Amino acid sequence: MIIQILQFILGLSLLIVLHELGHFIPAIAFKTRVEKFYLFFDPWFSLVKTKIRGTEVGIGWLPLGGYVKISGMVDESMDKDQMSKPPEPYEFRSKPAWQRLIILLGGVTVNFIVAIVIYSGMMAYYGDTYVSNESLKDGIWVNELGRELGLETGDRIIAIDGNNLDRFSDISIEMLLGSGSTMQISRENKIITLPITTDFVAKAIESKAPWMTPRIPYFVKAFVEESPAEKAGILPGDKIISLNGQSMPYFDQYISEIPNFAGEEVTIGVLRADSKLSYTFSIGDNGQMGVYYKRNLSELFPLTTVKYSGFGAIKEGWNQGVTKLGFYIRQVKLIFQPKTGAYKEAGGFIAILQQYPTGWDWQYFWGFTAFLSLALGFLNILPIPALDGGHVVFVLIEMITGKVPSTKVMETAQMIGFYLLFGLFLLVNGNDIYKLFQ
Repeated sequence: MIIQILQFILGLSLLIVLHELGHFIPAIAFKTRVEKFYLFFDPWFSLVKTKIRGTEVGIGWLPLGGYVKISGMVDESMDKDQMSKPPEPYEFRSKPAWQRLIILLGGVTVNFIVAIVIYSGMMAYYGDTYVSNESLKDGIWVNELGRELGLETGDRIIAIDGNNLDRFSDISIEMLLGSGSTMQISRENKIITLPITTDFVAKAIESKAPWMTPRIPYFVKAFVEESPAEKAGILPGDKIISLNGQSMPYFDQYISEIPNFAGEEVTIGVLRADSKLSYTFSIGDNGQMGVYYKRNLSELFPLTTVKYSGFGAIKEGWNQGVTKLGFYIRQVKLIFQPKTGAYKEAGGFIAILQQYPTGWDWQYFWGFTAFLSLALGFLNILPIPALDGGHVVFVLIEMITGKVPSTKVMETAQMIGFYLLFGLFLLVNGNDIYKLFQ
C-alpha cells in the first residue's frame, strides 16, 4: 500500500507540475504576471511556499491537482476585485487573443508531449512486448456470458469490424468499447461474424470477472493447504495432462470435470520433464483438488518483442500515444451511454491509486503515467467552463466575433463549470468509496 501511494504521489505530482509549467512558460514569455504556482491546492494555508521572481511557488495541503494564478484572468480563484479594476499591461486580459490562446493550451500540449516522450523512451529502452493473438493457436475459453454473446470455447477472435487484432490484450478492450460493432471469429476453419450488443457490454462491465481467457495448459503453480494433489506427490511445475486416463490438455476442462468427482478417487496424469507420471487421490468434498495454476501469459506463450531506436522509437511513441488516447476517449464516451452502466465503474483518486502495482515496477509506472498524462490532457481540453477547454472556447469566440465576453458572463460560466466538475468529482470518488464498502 505504501509503495502504491508513493507511485501515485510521484506520478500525479510530476504530471501536475509539468502541466502547470505548460501555462507558466508561455505566460512569462509573453510578459504576463504569474502570481502563484502551486502543486496541490492551498485554501487557507499552504505546506510550503516561497517567492521566486515575484511568483509565489508552493505546495498546498489539498491534493486535488494544482494551478497557476495568472493576473487578469477569471479562474478558479474567482478574484473579482482584480477584474473590477482597469486592465494592466502585464495582465492576461491585456494580451492579444493569440497569446492568450497559447497560454491556455500550454498545459494540455505539455500533457500530450510528455506522454509521447515517455512512450518513445519506453520503446527505445524496453521495446514493445506483447502476446500475439496469432500465437494463441488453441483459441479462447469462455464462460456463460461469453456463450451468450455466441462464442464457444476454442474460438479465435481475429478482428473487430474487420480490423485485425495483433495483440491479445486488445481483444477484450475492443469488445467492451465496441457496442454496436461486429467481431469476426475463426471456428473450425470457418469465419463467423457475431454482433457485439449493448446488453453484452453492460453485463460484461457488471460482472467484473473475466468472461474470456486464452485456452491454456494446466501448469501447477502452487497448492492450497492440505491439498490432496500435493499429498499424492504432484509438484509445482508439473503439467497436468489427463483425468482418469482421458487426455485433457486444457485447464478449463478440469474446471468443468473435477467438481463431478467430489469425494471420489481420481487418477491424474502429469508431465514432469520428459516423464509421464500418474497419481491417484480423492477429490475434496468441495469438488476441488487444491491446485493453483500458472496464469501469466508471458510464461505460457511466446512473447513478441520489438525494439526501436532513433526516429523509429519516436514514431512508435507517437503511435502508442494516439492509440491509448483513442482507447481513453472511447471509454469516456461509454460512460455517457447509460444502458452500458459504465458510469458506475468511473473511478477517482482511489481507482487511480489502485492501478499502481504493490511492488515498484518502473516499466509499469512510466507506462501508466504516460496514459494518465493523456487522460489529464483530454479532460482538461473539454469545453467545460473552469477547465482549460472552457477558457479556450471564450478566446475562440472573441477571435471569431471580435467581441470580448463580459467579465460577468465569464464569472457565471466559471461557477457553472465548477459545480459540474464538483458533481463529477462526487460521482467518481463516491463510486470509489462505495466499492470499498462492498
